[in-house]
Amino acid sequence: MLKQLVRMLPLLRPSLSWLFVLISMCLLTCGYWLWSGIRLENALKPLSKLTVEQVQVSGPAPTDVYDYEEQLVVLYNRVPKTGSTSFVNIAYDLCKLNKYHVLHINVTANMHVLSLPNQISFVRNVTKWHEMKPALYHGHMAFLDFSKFQIAHKPIYINLVRKPLDRLVSYYYFLRFGDNYRPNLVRKKAGNKITFDECVVQKQADCDPKNMWLQIPFFCGHAAECWEPGSVWALDQAKRNLVNEYFLVGVTEQMYDFVDLLERSLPRIFHGFREHYQNSNKSHLRVTSSKLPPSEATIKAIQKTKIWQMENDLYEFALAQFEFTKRKLMQPDNKHLQKFMYEKIRPK
Repeated sequence: MLKQLVRMLPLLRPSLSWLFVLISMCLLTCGYWLWSGIRLENALKPLSKLTVEQVQVSGPAPTDVYDYEEQLVVLYNRVPKTGSTSFVNIAYDLCKLNKYHVLHINVTANMHVLSLPNQISFVRNVTKWHEMKPALYHGHMAFLDFSKFQIAHKPIYINLVRKPLDRLVSYYYFLRFGDNYRPNLVRKKAGNKITFDECVVQKQADCDPKNMWLQIPFFCGHAAECWEPGSVWALDQAKRNLVNEYFLVGVTEQMYDFVDLLERSLPRIFHGFREHYQNSNKSHLRVTSSKLPPSEATIKAIQKTKIWQMENDLYEFALAQFEFTKRKLMQPDNKHLQKFMYEKIRPK
């Protein structure tokens, strides 16, 4: 049998060569696909399954290079007739010295709510307009929540509030007699000499308590319900925003303390504001040319209304927050500024 196989070997050599080639090709193909499969599995492996060593192979985490001082943006959505002109003029006087920009937000027809396209444009402008940073934006505009627009670094909101009846009375006479800021400008109610007391007795539209519904919607925002006079939801939302979204809200009656806190907290923009407020002629601009205080009867009548009660609720809420912030500025002995430090740091 063996002899027969030996005689046949020369005849089988071509077939064996082809068989060897075929087997080699199969082995190479299987090896290639096996190697490719391993690479694909690693490529598709979820990040959560990677070890710490695997993650760190790509190099150290990028360093946070965000410059908080030079990228600072403060947004002052100023409520009308709260002393905002006096404050803003200090900002204009010191902007060149302190090397920041001041920009007035001028909305068509003094509308307090932006349309959706304008909301997008405004948010992107404020965020991406790096040539204007640091910046103080100001304008009579309702609160706009930047977090809805996927913005990583939101502006710092500030504002002032005023006793609601005082603000309404000031605005009432301002429309009739103007002020000392632009004395030659004729206001739309010029020539109307009806006093605020007489207006209340006659139940005219200019002194309607609904006209006080302004500070609540300014803090509430752009939702439709914010602008419904007497809305409890709007008041609650205004309070939430005041506490959670605003860096500082002052009161008109304590303007110096408001300026003082801002300078101590954000000196990159507000450095020198205290001295300028005290020593310049910008401490009390826009004094209404002719204004009569309301009578006791008028005050009682206004205070019975739901609108006044709700607006006053927001004012008292803001005042309490402001007083709390002022108290925390100083140590309990009221002589030294509060400080903080880091200690017990481990490992050494």
